[in-house]
Amino acid sequence: MRHAFQWLLSLLFIVQMYLAMAVIALVCTPLAIVHRRHAYGAMHAYCRWVRWSASWMIGLRSEVRGTPPTGEVLIAAKHQSFLDILILFSAVPRGRFIMKRELIRAPILGWYALRIGCVPVDRGKRGQAIAAMMKAVRDGRQEPGQLLIYPQGSRIAPGTAAPYKVGTAVLYGQLGQDCVPAATNVGHFWPKSGILRRPGLAVVEFLPAIAPGLPNDAFMATLESQIEGASDRLLAEARASDTKGVA
Repeated sequence: MRHAFQWLLSLLFIVQMYLAMAVIALVCTPLAIVHRRHAYGAMHAYCRWVRWSASWMIGLRSEVRGTPPTGEVLIAAKHQSFLDILILFSAVPRGRFIMKRELIRAPILGWYALRIGCVPVDRGKRGQAIAAMMKAVRDGRQEPGQLLIYPQGSRIAPGTAAPYKVGTAVLYGQLGQDCVPAATNVGHFWPKSGILRRPGLAVVEFLPAIAPGLPNDAFMATLESQIEGASDRLLAEARASDTKGVA
């Protein structure tokens, strides 16, 4: 019975989440067309709404740990579900994602992503897209910010092994900036598919920055070790909390 009730609450939460997206877009798009800062404002407002409504509708609280970067850095994050996107974005002032080109066709999200300067990439053509983005920043056509990338390339279920792609190391070398790893346990509560959202504490944790200048192999080994170690720790914390709740 408890499982069925949580599933129903999750369904209601998901419905209102997408209704809220439409309402915020309707209200804010005219201003977002005028200036990019209003697009950021709308997207940050939406992230805050989802995190707040999740806390009281389905009992899923969310928390940011570590120090979110505010300067021009690369953030390489663990990706488990839509919620980690929202938490990450809400934690930084000028976030923009490296994203699959087909996502620009997504209603509302696609237009807003382009408006804030997200970088749509075709498979095998990431280098060209990054070069264009860097030139736009240098020319003053795009504001500096925090570039977010998922080194495994897609959503990975908690506790599942998947390779880290060398494209992140190439980007790290091209940018010559600090890389801030980010770990999460979000997927334990909000899976990448299905309706059910579980109560608990979803965490995104910013880890110590990796300074520029490492060779590709050393960078990738350090990045994977930090993200996977911290994500495993957060997953163990979530599972221990489940056990306490049952007891």
